[in-house]
Amino acid sequence: MSIHRFPVRRFLAAALAAAAIGPSVAASGDVDWQASRQMVLVITPDWNADHGVLRAFERTGDGWKPVVDAQAVTVGRSGAAWGLGLNEPQSDGPQKHEGDGRAAAGVYRVGEVFGYAASGGTRMPYEEMTDTDWCVDVDGSPYYNQIVDAKKVGEKAVAGASEPMRRDLHLNGDQRYKIGFVIEHNAKGKSGGGSCIFAHLWASPTDATAGCTAMPEPVMRRLLAWMKPEDQPVFVLLPQSEYVRLRAPWHLPVLGKQP
Repeated sequence: MSIHRFPVRRFLAAALAAAAIGPSVAASGDVDWQASRQMVLVITPDWNADHGVLRAFERTGDGWKPVVDAQAVTVGRSGAAWGLGLNEPQSDGPQKHEGDGRAAAGVYRVGEVFGYAASGGTRMPYEEMTDTDWCVDVDGSPYYNQIVDAKKVGEKAVAGASEPMRRDLHLNGDQRYKIGFVIEHNAKGKSGGGSCIFAHLWASPTDATAGCTAMPEPVMRRLLAWMKPEDQPVFVLLPQSEYVRLRAPWHLPVLGKQP
C-alpha cells in the first residue's frame, strides 16, 4: 500500500527514508547493524519480567560508547517475546502475537516521534497527534499496525481500535503518549503479529504496559534530543540470557563485565 495513494502515516516510512541514506540494516549478514550509529538498548531480567534497564550508545571508530546511563523502564505486563524486526527470526523463546501483553524482543528501527505538542524537541520525523488519530490494533483491518487519522480514512476504519493517540483527550487526561516514538515492530503488518509498539512515558515506575517500553519524561526527552535520522537509530530489547548469547554475534555494546 503506497503512502501516496492513501492518507495514512506508515510505520515503514522512516525505514524507507533510512534506506535512502545508507545500507539496509536488514541486509543479509549485516548482523552488526553497520548502517546504524545510535542504539537504544533495553535488557530485562528474563522473558517474563515486566521491567528492565535502558541504556543508549553511539558508535564511533572505537565501537559503541555509552551516552545515556542505566535507567529503569517498564515493559509488557507479560514480559517480552520475539517480534518481527531487523534481526533473523529466533526460535528459542516466546513469539509475539497480537494481544499477548509482551514487549517485542529483537532489533528495530526507531520510527517517527509523536506527541501532543506542535513540536517534539527532536531532529527525528515528528507528528503532532490529534483527537482523531488512532493506532489500529484490529487484526484483519487494512490499516493494521498503522497510525491513521479517522477524519481521512473514516470512522469505520478505526472501529474497534483501542489505541487513541491522544490519550489525554480520550482517557481522562492520560499523559503516557505526551511524547514517544514508534518501535518499528511488524512494519509489514503481518496478520496477528502484534501492533502499536511504542516507547512512551510511564504512568509510574510500577505500571507495566500492554507491550510498549515506558520511561520517565526526562529520559525520553534526553533520547529524542540525541537521536538523529542520519545516524539510523535502532531500538534493541532482549532478556539478559539472550543478550549474553547474542552480544558477540550481533556486535552489541559491551556492558561492564559481560562476556
